[in-house]
Amino acid sequence: MQCLRDQDTLIPRPRGNLPKVCAAVLSAISIGGIMLLSPERLFGWLAIAILILTLGPLLHGLCLLVEEVLYHSNTRYRGRGLLSHVLAACGLWGKTLLAAGLAGLLLYLSGHPLPHKGQCWKLISLASVLYALFKSLGVLGPSEVEVSDICEARKMNVAHGLAWSFYCGYLRLVLPRLEDSIIEFCATHQASAPLWARGSRRLLILIPINANISHKLEEEDDNIRFYDNLPNNEINRAGVRGRVYKHSVYRVLDEHGKAHDCVVEYATPLLTLYSMSQESSAGFGEPERRQQVLIFYRTLQEILDNSLECRNRYKLILLSDEHEDDPHGLSKTILRHLQQQEREEFCLAPPPRQERVHPSANTANALPVNGEWHHPELMSRIPTLMFSLDEPQPLKEPVEDSEHHPGQT
Repeated sequence: MQCLRDQDTLIPRPRGNLPKVCAAVLSAISIGGIMLLSPERLFGWLAIAILILTLGPLLHGLCLLVEEVLYHSNTRYRGRGLLSHVLAACGLWGKTLLAAGLAGLLLYLSGHPLPHKGQCWKLISLASVLYALFKSLGVLGPSEVEVSDICEARKMNVAHGLAWSFYCGYLRLVLPRLEDSIIEFCATHQASAPLWARGSRRLLILIPINANISHKLEEEDDNIRFYDNLPNNEINRAGVRGRVYKHSVYRVLDEHGKAHDCVVEYATPLLTLYSMSQESSAGFGEPERRQQVLIFYRTLQEILDNSLECRNRYKLILLSDEHEDDPHGLSKTILRHLQQQEREEFCLAPPPRQERVHPSANTANALPVNGEWHHPELMSRIPTLMFSLDEPQPLKEPVEDSEHHPGQT
């Protein structure tokens, strides 16, 4: 189990715009070099390059269009319009088509930069056709990084669906009821009530990176013992009347044998990821499973951070497999998170009661301020809002206390 500070080194960050910046720098350097060497042919060569890069995807889109129109127009697009859906899906719309049109106009205005007029169009047509061929054969297909970036940006990973399902179908239903369930549990289990710290009144959700979940926590760590279940929550859900949702209370022992009660459970969608990695037909190996677990953790954390219903009612605990040889690693990790939550809680104690000092009281430690005696300890307290229970008194008449000397007017 890893320390809390090590989680940032495990969770993959969203990909940024560094590839775009590098490509822009390389393009600027190349265009600047051509401008210095042959400034008169710059626009013509730019037009040819853009035409080659845009006509190739357009020709490949035409090849995709034939397949979609002949075999998938009814099943995949439900008879929707050709221009509004099928062309856009095949990449024959938008920025690519606009760039090709502007490049063709630029080539027409700038003339032909090659020595022979026919060489320009031969080069453009040959390069575009070969691009479409290589693209169809997978030679120019997207890399794994590009596919991963697209899936993460469009929330298309398996982990994204599992995280949203776990939130919408479970956490959003049970977390708002958790505190009431714990209060009801403590009322019926008086021996357990003193063992609940302020930070433990949350649902601790365990997310092991290897997705290997034990159905009984006490089998994984003998310092963790099952105590009892919280009262059942019955919710009408998807046609099922009174569907039961429950949580288990575990007693975790620290190194001194002190017990701590808390609600702990594994994230059940990880069972799906683990089962998929065991099925050859799923095409889901161990490296992909580990990556999906990390994306699941990151996605679920983002969802819960933006949920007002679940705020301050949960704690996600990412479990690394680096210290599996420690028989008490799980209990140590749970206790570490409980201690962290305890430090994050702020106890709002009532303001200190200010004592009234009678004028005849002992003033040995008092200081005179404006003719009145004040105790230093009262003056050094943190300012608090005080309400007086005395009846209002009339304002005193102004008293002239300035000194008067004879002969002065």
